[in-house]
Amino acid sequence: MSTRQPRFNQQVLVDTTPLPDSIPKVREIGASSAPLLSAAYFIGARCKAYNDDYMVCKTQANGTGEIDCLKEGRKVTRCAASVLEDVNKHCLEEFRKHWECLENNNQQLWHCRRFERPLNKCVFDNLRLEKVIPGTPSNVTPVHLRERQIYSQNLT
Repeated sequence: MSTRQPRFNQQVLVDTTPLPDSIPKVREIGASSAPLLSAAYFIGARCKAYNDDYMVCKTQANGTGEIDCLKEGRKVTRCAASVLEDVNKHCLEEFRKHWECLENNNQQLWHCRRFERPLNKCVFDNLRLEKVIPGTPSNVTPVHLRERQIYSQNLT
């Protein structure tokens, strides 16, 4: 057995090594999970091309994508930040109500449909971004457009 006492470090480690100049600089988004979830479909709508480029790069990198695809990842981050900035500029009240509802309801979207509808309308009217759930069959009404939710408190 070892005679050395265990030591636990509770400090946050930060790597201060600067990235190479070939990697574009970008500020991190700095949003928690609720605002990101609230804006996720709009980010997906506007940033699809950047996301696809990043995923192709990661697939082709054979396990080294975290390093090899930093440039593409920075483009995704910049695009997502622009969506959040635009949503905050044009639909702040609706956006805040929706993400606060998500924050208070364990990130469950079905609890927050009554705040989601005005947000979707505002974002479409101002930014022309529409919420589309991938994989929804064409003959089925998407869950966020249904008048009555299966799982809900029916507070319209």
